[in-house]
Amino acid sequence: MTRLFDPLQLGALRLPNRIIVAPMCQYSAEEGNATDWHMLHLGQLALSGAGLLITEATAVSDVGRISPQDLGLYSDANEAALARVLTAIRANSPMPVATQLSHAGRKGSSRAPWDGGAQIAPDAPQGWHTEAPSAVPHAQGEHPPLALDAAGLLRVREAFVQATKRAARLGFDAIELHCAHGYLMHQFLSPLANQRTDVYGGSLENRLRFPLEVFEAVRAAFPAEKPVWVRVSATDWVPGGWDVESTIAFGHALKARGCAAIHVSSGGVSPLQEIALGPGYQVEFARRVKEAVGLPTVAVGLITDAEQAQAILERGDADAVALARAMLYDPRWPWHAAAKLGAQVTAPKQYWRCQPRELKDLFAGAHFGQR
Repeated sequence: MTRLFDPLQLGALRLPNRIIVAPMCQYSAEEGNATDWHMLHLGQLALSGAGLLITEATAVSDVGRISPQDLGLYSDANEAALARVLTAIRANSPMPVATQLSHAGRKGSSRAPWDGGAQIAPDAPQGWHTEAPSAVPHAQGEHPPLALDAAGLLRVREAFVQATKRAARLGFDAIELHCAHGYLMHQFLSPLANQRTDVYGGSLENRLRFPLEVFEAVRAAFPAEKPVWVRVSATDWVPGGWDVESTIAFGHALKARGCAAIHVSSGGVSPLQEIALGPGYQVEFARRVKEAVGLPTVAVGLITDAEQAQAILERGDADAVALARAMLYDPRWPWHAAAKLGAQVTAPKQYWRCQPRELKDLFAGAHFGQR
């Protein structure tokens, strides 16, 4: 039995296996527009044999970008540029593709990681004034964000709706709403970032309110037959911050609103975090959320080899595994996992001839005649 290569149903969307390519920011867009880099990067991942490809965090507004080079879906130009990439993928791969809609909040206006990742001052070239639940900077010494007022909340929610409508026009198979890694939705959830005194701050119920409103708006704007789910940080890794119990409460509220799955990561809201790194270090969070909430659950984080991924699913810790860095290092990871586990994987017919002789059944449907 190769649980990793069993199909998985997310609402009406059937994944051919349980390997998900996690969203990975590339910091290579121009004014939010996908470039040739995205064609190459996403194109190779779409040929990997995974069950689902999730594109990188995609900003719903220009001030919602993490960096000036972030991918966006807030303009006609953004939509057209991404359409070019998706058209190429669909013409050459049957893999379902989801988009991750995001707003960086106070973590926006930042340099790319290879340029140091520091905040760009609002008055500096390519910088902007960030916005957040409260006027509390992410790190000491950074410019504080603007606290969103009622009009700002309405504007942000509408930005998610408009990006969702663009995603629907582009034919994305699913949407993942980014509520993790210290970005805007996570900032509303965490008491470390949310110091509001209105109905959107204070109690857990109040801190859940805006992310749930955004989820409901996205769900309503996307075709009913296509799934919408959420990526969460299960813990802030900081005492007094967001924790697993709060994540479970959020999961129950999302489930009641038609959420199709929950993708469980952690951290990102505070530089004070102390993360206990190790192989599969977030899997325990996924297991607890899955057991308590009952939604299809995705585990992620230092999952690097086939046997490890298979064991996670066999134990019932999660329903699928997401890989990021491991897929960058080995874009044929699903092929190699199938070879190790005695399973089959979908591969482009142009590549069938690379199948090792001792693995004649590796590529599903493969037949390469000789002449």
